[in-house]
Amino acid sequence: MPSILQQDIQYLPGVGPNRRKMLSQELGINTVGDLLQYYPYKYVDRSRIYSIRELTGDMPFVQVCGHILSFETFKMSARKERVVAHFTDGSGKVMDLVWFNYTKNITTHYKVGRKYIVFGRPAVFNGRIQVAHPDIEEAESMELSTMGMQPYYNTSEKMKKAGLNSHAIEKLTKTMVSIIKEPVAETLPPFITERLHLMGRDEALRTIHYPQNAKDLERARVRLKFEELFYVQLNILRYASDQRRKYRGYVFSRVGELFNTFYHFHLPFELTNAQKRVIREIRQDMGSGRQMNRLLQGDVGSGKTLVALMSMLIALDNGYQACIMAPTEILAEQHLQTIRDFLGNMPICVELLTGIVKGKKRQEVLDGLLTGEVQILVGTHAVIEDTVQFARLGMVVVDEQHRFGVAQRAKLWNKSTNPPHVLVMTATPIPRTLAMTLYGDLDVSVIDELPPGRKPVRTLHVYDRRLGSLYEGIRRQINEGRQVYIVFPLIEESENMDLKNLEDGFEQLKATFPEYRLSKVHGKMKPKDKEEEMQRFVSGETQMLVATTVIEVGVNVPNASVMVILEAQRFGLSQLHQLRGRVGRGADQSYCILVTGYQLSTETRKRIDIMCETNDGFRIAEADLKLRGPGDLEGTQQSGMAFDLKIADIARDGQLVQLARDEARRIIEDDPTCQDTKYLMLWNRLRELKKTNINWGVIS
Repeated sequence: MPSILQQDIQYLPGVGPNRRKMLSQELGINTVGDLLQYYPYKYVDRSRIYSIRELTGDMPFVQVCGHILSFETFKMSARKERVVAHFTDGSGKVMDLVWFNYTKNITTHYKVGRKYIVFGRPAVFNGRIQVAHPDIEEAESMELSTMGMQPYYNTSEKMKKAGLNSHAIEKLTKTMVSIIKEPVAETLPPFITERLHLMGRDEALRTIHYPQNAKDLERARVRLKFEELFYVQLNILRYASDQRRKYRGYVFSRVGELFNTFYHFHLPFELTNAQKRVIREIRQDMGSGRQMNRLLQGDVGSGKTLVALMSMLIALDNGYQACIMAPTEILAEQHLQTIRDFLGNMPICVELLTGIVKGKKRQEVLDGLLTGEVQILVGTHAVIEDTVQFARLGMVVVDEQHRFGVAQRAKLWNKSTNPPHVLVMTATPIPRTLAMTLYGDLDVSVIDELPPGRKPVRTLHVYDRRLGSLYEGIRRQINEGRQVYIVFPLIEESENMDLKNLEDGFEQLKATFPEYRLSKVHGKMKPKDKEEEMQRFVSGETQMLVATTVIEVGVNVPNASVMVILEAQRFGLSQLHQLRGRVGRGADQSYCILVTGYQLSTETRKRIDIMCETNDGFRIAEADLKLRGPGDLEGTQQSGMAFDLKIADIARDGQLVQLARDEARRIIEDDPTCQDTKYLMLWNRLRELKKTNINWGVIS
């Protein structure tokens, strides 16, 4: 028999076809089960009555019991009016209840002298407590002892206009909870819930909507968060375990002539301890007989490319080819140049394959790959096209993982009899809890030292009224032969306005610096024009690059020593840190200037202060995760995660992420083929979840 949870939400009393459409479009709620798992984002204690004497303007939501003394109506404009009810609780004190919208029915709906319970947020206006648009219920119909904590649900503007506000959703959840008579099926076996002292699923789902007290609420939250994180981790670890069992890795047992020649005669500088440690981890993986899947994290300039090259040389020493994929053509060309510079006169054939390599040259590269003559291929995603075939591909380096999905990585595997070893590099520091969830199938290595001789970038905060002195500083730097980036924000919602600001700003900068040559780059330009402008800056033909965040990833201009970020308050922390990574690549002192207005929110000030205090990408990433969270509470998900966590928060639930991972690992180790009847409930639940709209494939 189908469960009531699978019933169409339309047939829940109070919904109907119109509301069903709205709930589906705005919140993705299509069934009773979807509504059951649409959790409140906050709660207000409705068990206590305050007296008007106790109220102050900085209190959160309160409730007061009393009656209306009288109404007054004030004209605000030709079409708008304000209705005020004077309300007393019998203590001799009076407060005002105020309505600005839907005022026509107020005086007929509520009666003078009748006893009401008023609920809302108090404020002070003209020395008197007032509550705007309060919730009002007749006192007789409310039982305080059973009210406990009132849930609040996120709703969109469109829903509010249609009368589907938090209060309306709460009425629907109350109806829903009352008609779900049978206990909701359990999804975690007793050996987990009992050992970890977790609340049962039925109790947790009912409590999360209507908790009697803060202690019950916390227990329900922990149970539901754990379950959500546990199944994400179980899926990731099951996938990783399958891959390991299915695919043997190439065994690269020798470190031979190419690696040793490079190490002893071509190293541009002494490796840092962090680089040595990471190379040891990679060598161990490559020689272990299992396929390497490793994530290499390191700030811009920490020497990841050098580590990647030395790993590729191990593959070459064992008779295999290697390939490095970059997200953009300009970055691929820079990798090619860097690798050729590192190798010097060593007899290694390194070739480029991007969209601009055409005709005869392209054919030569393709032929060279098939014969094995091309030993290292540098390219963009052009590398994964079917026409590109290797003789013996043994090692793949993927730069900037977030630009390549799993499907693209899998395509590379098909170019080889065994899947090649994979090293994924990112300059985006990912906090450990997030890395465990986003890249759970990858082992993680971190380069946490900068090479000797690199000076940390100095970050300064400048208010936009002081641009004059900032421009003088820029002049001094350019006159000393340096180059400068100037970045304008470009946010999708205000894209047209932002592009206009960039165009106007570019003209102003040309007028301010008539003696210099300027380049301009933004994402709306044709790729060819963009590459051309970038190239002019890279070659030193222009002294200033005026751009949007398209320069965030990749461009390497050692001569650029100043990064000016305008309207820095509009950027996230990680984005600011990525942009700052574009400078400080040479031996000279570099600067990152964050320009804002004076009016800044507390959170923005925190962001700017963190940037000025530290260059440590991991500290910044942790702070960013805590400030922003992987998704915003009231807003849209920003995390870029393949799955929408309904209740868990990776930033704040680090310990639960770890606990869930430990549990999932214990089960996978005990039942790697997912056949044991002891765990049947878990494998069935995982199959059920895979039918949902979560893109589980991307999680791995």
